[in-house]
Amino acid sequence: MVFVLPGVKFDLDLIQKYDTRAPRYTSYPPATELSETFTTQDWEMAISHSNHRHTPLSLYFHIPFCETPCYFCGCNTVISHNKKIAEPYVNNLAQEIKNTSRLIDTSRPVLQIHWGGGTPNYLEIHQVQFLWETINRYFCVDPNAEVSIEINPRYINRDYINSLRSIGFNRISFGIQDFDPQVQLAVNRIQPEKMLFDAMDWIKQSNFSSVNVDLIYGLPYQNLQGFQETLTKTIALDPDRIVVFNFAYVPWMKPVQKKIDPTTLPTAQEKLDIMKMTIEQLTSHQYLFIGMDHFAKHNDELAIAQVNGTLKRNFQGYTTHAETELFGFGITAISMLDNAYSQNYKDLKHYYQSVEMGAVPISKGIQLTPDDMIRRDVIMSIMSHFCLRKLEVESKYHINFDQYFHEELLELRLLERDGLVNLFTDEIQITDIGRLLVRNIACHFDAHSKMKESKFSRTI
Repeated sequence: MVFVLPGVKFDLDLIQKYDTRAPRYTSYPPATELSETFTTQDWEMAISHSNHRHTPLSLYFHIPFCETPCYFCGCNTVISHNKKIAEPYVNNLAQEIKNTSRLIDTSRPVLQIHWGGGTPNYLEIHQVQFLWETINRYFCVDPNAEVSIEINPRYINRDYINSLRSIGFNRISFGIQDFDPQVQLAVNRIQPEKMLFDAMDWIKQSNFSSVNVDLIYGLPYQNLQGFQETLTKTIALDPDRIVVFNFAYVPWMKPVQKKIDPTTLPTAQEKLDIMKMTIEQLTSHQYLFIGMDHFAKHNDELAIAQVNGTLKRNFQGYTTHAETELFGFGITAISMLDNAYSQNYKDLKHYYQSVEMGAVPISKGIQLTPDDMIRRDVIMSIMSHFCLRKLEVESKYHINFDQYFHEELLELRLLERDGLVNLFTDEIQITDIGRLLVRNIACHFDAHSKMKESKFSRTI
């Protein structure tokens, strides 16, 4: 059965056929390929080469703390009601900024900053101010930089929102997940409707330039009618961007999910119905399907960047500045340079020890090969723009595309027969049917993950 939606064609038979596991391609190679054989010296050399390129920068800061666990969460968090736990972390994060900035040519302009978590608004506002001043002391932040922060609406008030805006944040994101109280109770994330609408009112009154909200489908007790009500209320909030995640129930990987009763989860068919309805509802209410689980208004920077060819994916998802290199700070934070990635220690103990020794607190990383870089450009073009122009790859890397990817193109012929792609002499185009299965298409160019499917989430 085929349903045609604006920019997307929902083919139930093909979605069921291709519902396998694949990376989300927030990077290539995927984060699963980072290795402890990659040393601090390797990373410092990579930073030196990055300085010679003198590309602009994006900065990410991970605030891991939450007061209570959300049972659906797949993030790296530290749960504590005692907010004193944040004080040493803030001090060590400031020291890491100082230590790492010594290796970076800090005349390179910072075009993007993002604070994620965890719950960044776990911090007291004076701690936020202190970190913001530290960032500006050691980096050259562009006056027009995109500065975003994730918040938990359960722990926010008007004064805190106003303070974030005064400090310099101009973009904000918060999780809704679902408006249904029964669903919220089942995942330990109780957020009354008024709380969510109040948070949005405060944000808009503070003149943030962009607001993103997150939803999740596949949670306990969700059904088509209930999620449609959530979408109606979300559209009424009028955010600039909406991300609709597919819940992956993996209690063997995320023990907190053992709190969820698996018998209350919607069936695979119910999830497909919810996904189809979600795309239909959002694309009929001024939101463009950017790709994967992202939707944005027509005039939003994500939509504009996709049209201009400057859209990119990194470990935060889609981003508007393809030219930047990313440095991550805090536990678990991942940095992405042109030819090397690294990840910080995941636990506070080793992170603190490394920072206090004056070292860069990385635990693992990867040096990209020339083949990795070619395949990354191909995969990211497919993921971000739903097309690939062969000449651009040939000109940049001095290869013959059809010869280099001979085996991959043969594999894509099978997808072409199913209507997922159109293979032309000079271009690969993802069809409206293929947009929902873009991960399945991209993975054919992935030399790392083909034998490791079980490590990844399902594509639908």
